[in-house]
Amino acid sequence: MKSQSAPSSQGFKAGFVALVGRPNAGKSTLLNRLVGQKLAIVSDKPQTTRNRIVGVRTYTHGQVVYLDTPGIHKPLHRLNVRMVDAALDTLSEVDVVALVVDASEPPGGGDRFLLDVLKKSKTPKLLVLNKIDLVDKPLLLPRLEAYQQEGFEDMVPVSALSGENVDRLEQVLLDRLPEGEAIYPEDYLTDQPERFFVGELVREQVLQQTRDELPFSTAVVVDKFEEADAKGVMKFYCTILVERESQKPILVGKAGSRIKTIGTAARKELEAFFDARVFLDLHVKVKESWRDDERMLDSLGLPSKRRK
Repeated sequence: MKSQSAPSSQGFKAGFVALVGRPNAGKSTLLNRLVGQKLAIVSDKPQTTRNRIVGVRTYTHGQVVYLDTPGIHKPLHRLNVRMVDAALDTLSEVDVVALVVDASEPPGGGDRFLLDVLKKSKTPKLLVLNKIDLVDKPLLLPRLEAYQQEGFEDMVPVSALSGENVDRLEQVLLDRLPEGEAIYPEDYLTDQPERFFVGELVREQVLQQTRDELPFSTAVVVDKFEEADAKGVMKFYCTILVERESQKPILVGKAGSRIKTIGTAARKELEAFFDARVFLDLHVKVKESWRDDERMLDSLGLPSKRRK
């Protein structure tokens, strides 16, 4: 996937940048900010991102293919193993690795593990200290100084949520990409199919409306995807998977109240995304231990590489 340098008389740059980090570091919010459109769902639940998501941004003098990756964490299920593999495999496939760190959280063992992994990679690395809007400015310098000996080519404090200093990050990333032709057409945004975004936008509302273990043990399967009919209505039929019978009534809610709330909110997001009227039909199904079912994970489109 790494870019191949090509002659460019105008100094145009193009390449791949991986956004990596621990769960809840703000990688997805940063991707959405960088490409100027919502491609990755966002919630306050860790491990929200399960797939590697591509977002392309074309600038006047360059093009960056951003890759949002699942948060790197200790995997407890086959699902999590695949998520972590997807993130780690990306390190050797890109031109620049941007480690996104939550400035509002003290560093821990997970951060040390990730830094040690990055040290083994020969790919140029940048530190992105995110969520600076949540930290008193005098405290940022000590946080940056703590990373000075970790081999980063540059360190950029930003707020993905407010956009503060993101323009500088974009320039720093472009500066480190090879010269060459654009990888994708100027108006290209992502390689994910529309069907993927239907499932993700529904899952985002499941995450918003549930708590405890339920968000992590749910998945969304898009059973049927219908393009706009003569009246301009797109129709989507989805199944929300849970692992235990006891979880089903929690997700459905009293007299169907919670599933209705999820459906209404998801429909609004889908109508904004597709700029069309949407009919959304949701059902809940129990699929025991789906997070450890390789065939189910394959059907959900999750990375399939087996851990060595």
